[in-house]
Amino acid sequence: MANQAHNFDVACPCCGAVLKIDRDTDAVISHTPAVKPKTFADIEAAARAMKEQDSRRDSIFRQSVEAQKHASDLLEKKFQEALKKAKESPDTGKPIRDWDLE
Repeated sequence: MANQAHNFDVACPCCGAVLKIDRDTDAVISHTPAVKPKTFADIEAAARAMKEQDSRRDSIFRQSVEAQKHASDLLEKKFQEALKKAKESPDTGKPIRDWDLE
């Protein structure tokens, strides 16, 4: 019973675990992890969630494939726009560097 008086419990604010600490040595004597609730109530709910995740993954993949099909058109448009801006702005010659100003 005397050992119990020298120990105290500390709850972690992040994960909810409980640490039992000895006052004399300031050492952790025991660790009790927080109880995690079950993610799914039954196996059918888990299977449904997996199917939904699969369909969402397939949808995202299809969208990325479509984006890749049109990527070359988009890059061509960006290049043409940059070329147009380059032709419109006059060339001022060499850019001034820091050591040119000395």
